[in-house]
Amino acid sequence: MKRDDHRNELGDFLKARRAELTPAAVGLPDGGPRRVAGLRREEVAVLAAISTDYYSRLEQGRMPASPAVLASLAQVLRLDDDQRDYLYELAAKDEYRPHRRPPRPRVQAQLQRMLDDMAHTPAFVIGPRTEVVAWNAMGAALITDFGKIPEKHRYYIRMLFADPAMRRLYADWEGITRLAIAQMRMHNANNPTDAKLAELVGELSVHEPQFRQWWADHHVATRGTGTKHLRHPVVGDLHLDWNAVTWAADPDLQIIVWTAQPGSPTHDALRLLAAWAADPARAVSGSPS
Repeated sequence: MKRDDHRNELGDFLKARRAELTPAAVGLPDGGPRRVAGLRREEVAVLAAISTDYYSRLEQGRMPASPAVLASLAQVLRLDDDQRDYLYELAAKDEYRPHRRPPRPRVQAQLQRMLDDMAHTPAFVIGPRTEVVAWNAMGAALITDFGKIPEKHRYYIRMLFADPAMRRLYADWEGITRLAIAQMRMHNANNPTDAKLAELVGELSVHEPQFRQWWADHHVATRGTGTKHLRHPVVGDLHLDWNAVTWAADPDLQIIVWTAQPGSPTHDALRLLAAWAADPARAVSGSPS
């Protein structure tokens, strides 16, 4: 990847953030009609105490940013913690040497065994591009039968758009999907022009207008923990906590684990789901092979 390509990603991120702000939000006068929404470049430059030419060059990918300028821009653009981390991650790559990820991460046997031993806990393993590379029977019973999806299509973000059952599963499909896109961008900050990522983004951008719009927003979020409301076709409404645990043997991989408060209706429903998944007539293999 060329250095200028990476700086362009930084510039696009800065443009997206200033487009979300109004003069009033940062204490500036309105300044009359605007051709496009958001702050003007010169307004950001004034607030950050840098020249308009310098800031313009940053957005155009023609100049690196010093730590002091980054700190000032993060404050001016009202960046949250994840956005600030993403800004610094992008800016730190001016002397970038691309980390060449394999087309698909390999899953060690002990990781699959650990998943299979989690008899009542849904779990699956996801890569930075949202590729689903391993899962257990409960993960397949909760989400979808991953084994029936061709490997080249087994990307969580792709399934959210392409599979009608996935759209029905999430009570807040739009919120979940926007979050997944933001997380994918965040987890590829050190490799934004990865060939497989570019292929996936290109495919979805062509076929899914919502993805194209949301990807262009340049929002970012860390894949860490949260709660989700699912409407499962077998056991009904589920209110689940999820955690992303990084696999130390391959930091590109994260294990997504779903749990529920003991004694809650969702906890009981997961036990029913486990019994359903264990039925030989309905059993879903947890092995990618």
